[in-house]
Amino acid sequence: MDSSKNPEFQDGTNVEMVELKNAQENNRLAPAQLMSEEEFLDAEKKLKRKLDLRLLACVWLIFVLNYLDRNNIAAAKVAGLATTLQLTATQYATAVAILFVGYVLMQIPSNIFLANLRPSIYLPTCMAIWGLLSTLTGVVQNASGLYATRFFLGFIEAAFYPGALFLISSWYKRSEMGLRSAVLFSATQLGSACSGLIGAGIKSGLEGARGLESWRWLFIIEGSITIFVALIAFFILPDWPSSTRWLTAKERAVAEWRLIQDAGQVDEDEEQWSYGFKLAFKDTRVYIFAAMFFCLQVAAATSNFFPSVVQTLGYSRVVTLLLTAPPYFLGLLISVFNNWSADRLQNSSFHVMWPLAIAIVGFVLGASTLSLGPRYFAMLLMVGGGHGANAVVLAWTQKTIIRPRIKRAAAVAFVNAFGNISQVWTSYLYPDTAQPRYVLAMSVNSAFAFGTILFALLMRFVLQRDNKKLDSGADIAEVMKGEAHAEVAGISEEDRQANKAAFRFIT
Repeated sequence: MDSSKNPEFQDGTNVEMVELKNAQENNRLAPAQLMSEEEFLDAEKKLKRKLDLRLLACVWLIFVLNYLDRNNIAAAKVAGLATTLQLTATQYATAVAILFVGYVLMQIPSNIFLANLRPSIYLPTCMAIWGLLSTLTGVVQNASGLYATRFFLGFIEAAFYPGALFLISSWYKRSEMGLRSAVLFSATQLGSACSGLIGAGIKSGLEGARGLESWRWLFIIEGSITIFVALIAFFILPDWPSSTRWLTAKERAVAEWRLIQDAGQVDEDEEQWSYGFKLAFKDTRVYIFAAMFFCLQVAAATSNFFPSVVQTLGYSRVVTLLLTAPPYFLGLLISVFNNWSADRLQNSSFHVMWPLAIAIVGFVLGASTLSLGPRYFAMLLMVGGGHGANAVVLAWTQKTIIRPRIKRAAAVAFVNAFGNISQVWTSYLYPDTAQPRYVLAMSVNSAFAFGTILFALLMRFVLQRDNKKLDSGADIAEVMKGEAHAEVAGISEEDRQANKAAFRFIT
């Protein structure tokens, strides 16, 4: 053996093997880089299975409870909350709206906190607190008490949805995020459907139990379940790809390496929040996404009053609550299918447009007829279509605003927060005096649904223009407006540049 080619130490240890071992120890990504393609794909498949079970399933269940705790006031109204507390229509609308004041105020600060903390501790802690606040809503005695609990409930709940989307986007590739975001968002549909079913069960079974009205039991039971699940979530949720303790070193390396391959870049461990914050608000695309999501949230605002809308069909309270479920189950199916299709076809814009077109048909039909069958069909369309594109818009935002991590966190929080400002004023579009047609509300919903379609077309044009610049050889850092392209140990400059050059925006 030629010792010049394979030098050894005096004890017979191969020098190259020692250097390789040291390189692996000094570079956490090396185990993934040195795998064969077959080994990497197998490890990646196992990692995604583990993430789907521990990350996606956990945040999905949390979001079901999040939506139950946020929107159970709609079922509580039908169950008698407004009567017990002697609320006027305006006071009830204020109780709905005030939650979103706290919700909007805390979203951006919360995501910035999350980017610098351990998600496995931060998110379950917030969950336990909002579960307690939801439980306390069951003992309020007047409008002021209801306002207070609802405001702080929104303030704490603000941490979850943008935080969960941010966490998911820190683990999954762009081609995987749409479907996962849809699965997460399907929790809102299931939560809304279950709210009516649970409300009907509690109304018929616990009315007057231990001297409490059924609507109080609704808050107490759902809030207590939330606290219990929060305690379990501490041990299930992951942190970041480089720091999750229940993954092996090999799995952490695979988690990071596949994201680098996807975007040709890596999240920095040392990120200044102010830098990422400024990058987000200098990017005009963030404002287009925010306007798009704002219009979409107006179009979907029916959910806050949906039991009252269904009540105009003339059925009893229990039957009314049961009838709220099918439209949300339809919305769940549309949302998951639509996002699966968006990922598969690598297209987001058209998958925002077609559900909103369906919703417009529902709004127009709902305002124009009093016939029982067509009205309920309209309710199916307005909920199914109005909620079918929510996850697409937020996933599209994260597929476009990729790095650095703080920029993505600030962007998705701002888009979600700005969109939810609409919930503050749309709460006043559904007074009891507008029953049964709710002409003003349906007209406003239709107009903003059309606005969502226009903003989706605008974003498609913007991203197509950027892709043409990339095709012509423009500098990617300029086109991506501050995206990070850090040098990664273990990947050649040639490969790094090839990954960057291959990047194109999803339109």
